[in-house]
Amino acid sequence: MKVNCQEYRKSMALLGLKQRLKEISVDTKERKEIEKQIAILEKELEMD
Repeated sequence: MKVNCQEYRKSMALLGLKQRLKEISVDTKERKEIEKQIAILEKELEMD
């Protein structure tokens, strides 16, 4: 599977957001924002 630079950047951003949810205790508002960003990236990468 070939991945262009934009897809790679988005996948790395997605990975970073998922790691952030696991490692850091975040408040409810921030958690919802991160989950929203994750959903957007997954949709853009056709992972949903």
